[in-house]
Amino acid sequence: MPIVALSALLHLYLAWRLVPAWSAWPVAAGALAALLLASAIVMPLAMRARRFRSPGWATAMTWAGFGFLGLFSSLLVLTLLRDLGLGAAALLHAAVGGFDLERLALRSGQAVPLLALVATLWGFLNARRTASVVDVEVPIAGLPAALHGFTIAQISDIHVGPTIGRGYLDAIVQAVNRLDVDLVAVTGDLVDGRVADLAEHVAPLASLRSRHGTYFVTGNHEYYSGAPAWIAELRRLGVRVLLNEHVVLSHGEAALLLAGVTDHGAHHFDPAQRSDPEAALAGAPAEARVRVLLAHQPRSAEAAERAGFQLQLSGHTHGGQFWPWNHFVRFQQPFTSGLHRWRGLWVYVSRGTGYWGPPKRLGAPSEITRVRLVPS
Repeated sequence: MPIVALSALLHLYLAWRLVPAWSAWPVAAGALAALLLASAIVMPLAMRARRFRSPGWATAMTWAGFGFLGLFSSLLVLTLLRDLGLGAAALLHAAVGGFDLERLALRSGQAVPLLALVATLWGFLNARRTASVVDVEVPIAGLPAALHGFTIAQISDIHVGPTIGRGYLDAIVQAVNRLDVDLVAVTGDLVDGRVADLAEHVAPLASLRSRHGTYFVTGNHEYYSGAPAWIAELRRLGVRVLLNEHVVLSHGEAALLLAGVTDHGAHHFDPAQRSDPEAALAGAPAEARVRVLLAHQPRSAEAAERAGFQLQLSGHTHGGQFWPWNHFVRFQQPFTSGLHRWRGLWVYVSRGTGYWGPPKRLGAPSEITRVRLVPS
């Protein structure tokens, strides 16, 4: 009920601030009012869609709810910015004059719904397309000659679930297979839902091809969705799950150590799965000097650097997914996206290969990352 009440109040605010600007066009004003009413009703209902007896209705309601959520987000942010702008204009007008405040309020009130709609549609197209390939070169000191050009395809944060299914994941798998890489890393948040509901949709992962196989680490959403069952299912599909452990890969005459840790917050769900980069290196051979860590959240970097890794591959942030939320990621994570240096450690943060919640991406396109190790 608090969520329903908050949704209703915020939609009333939007109607109060935007609908009057369209009063000269009664049909348009009525359509905007109806859209806001539908959004206020459907968004809270979509949160309970899994309880619907009909799977078809549940899916339709989820799509509608997330679609409205994306539109609502843009409407709310733009309306708040409009009101701040109108307030600033009023102060300037009082000080120096020169503003037609009535006309400014009218035109800006008409512009906000149009801009929000365009942003939502454009963001939908960006979110639903297959992620493009981003090439990243990481310089490693003392990299053995046999590992020059070693390639890792990283996919992350796909969020197979209510609006992402088998077809979406299959297109990602085909794109990765065309890269002909040495290994594939899946850095968490693969799913949003139970194995019983999504196993069929995750099955394409079994078709991933690389020289050294596919490796997975848990993200926070795996723990929301039943991590033990998903770990077992991924192992059944031939994916190696790294739970605070490592493997040593022989590549030509060199060895590469690949480790993986559980999600940074895994201990809140299972104390035995507390994320531990040092435990992931237990028993590591001295000759495996190149050490790569898969860790869902970028904030594992400090512990990873202390443990002695040279490179950490992470996701979790989605690059902010769409404006303006990209500006808020830094309050929880040290990095939002891209390649960064943390003391002696390189950290690459993927913007994600799918999306979460609203099917919307603006300013943070999805990616399949091809990481290439090069000598420094």
